[in-house]
Amino acid sequence: MIKVLATAAVMLATTASAQSNNCAEHGMVVERLASGYGESRQSIGISADNTVVEVFASLETGTWTITVTAPGGPTCLVASGAAFQVLAEALPNTDSGA
Repeated sequence: MIKVLATAAVMLATTASAQSNNCAEHGMVVERLASGYGESRQSIGISADNTVVEVFASLETGTWTITVTAPGGPTCLVASGAAFQVLAEALPNTDSGA
């Protein structure tokens, strides 16, 4: 699930960057997500173009937000929703023999 969300975030990053009303300084975004929605960072990764992708969520309410931060740039909101779940799924068995 997280991998799917992160992929979607990267695809939407360009659009979000163009919409400055969805972007602000990273600390301000983190504070707003915490105070307004009770969300905290659940995962973080760096894409091939060095964009930082973060998933914030509230484990109590299930709300979630994906942000992207370009190097030296503001943090932009790219997606949000409900029903967040933490998953720890095992990798599928790819052993074709033995």
